[in-house]
Amino acid sequence: MSVNQVYVIATFENSLFIELAISAMEQKGIPKEKILAAPLDKRSEARQLFDTIHRADGLSLFDGAAMLGTCFMLLGAIYGYVLKWGPIIWGIIGAVSGLLLGFLIKMLLVKNKQRGKKSITAEIVLLIRCEEHQWETIEKILWENTALGITRIHNGISP
Repeated sequence: MSVNQVYVIATFENSLFIELAISAMEQKGIPKEKILAAPLDKRSEARQLFDTIHRADGLSLFDGAAMLGTCFMLLGAIYGYVLKWGPIIWGIIGAVSGLLLGFLIKMLLVKNKQRGKKSITAEIVLLIRCEEHQWETIEKILWENTALGITRIHNGISP
């Protein structure tokens, strides 16, 4: 790679805008040989709801359950002094009911979130090798054609 060349990397959803962006760049003097479009394979298996010690995706079903279980256990133990079965039994009842309620609420929220919202995902990666002075033109073309994200790499360093 010569000193004044950069790599431009952009991600797109699978749409007609990719073809429009490639055509616009070819009209601006970038040859086809310097443009690479690579489609990404989609995940075929469904996401797992439960985390393991080796894999966690940041979606925890037990955080709300633990908080509600603790609160209900505390309330059960406090009011258990005036209730018939005593603070220990009411504390256990509060903990179990809080855990179940928190788990059910989180499950409903997760299922509604997955069903109701389409997430934007990158499906195609576009790699362009160009001259440094062409960067602004390419960036403008990519943003106008609904790129999800853009970066450039110059001499192995992203500015």
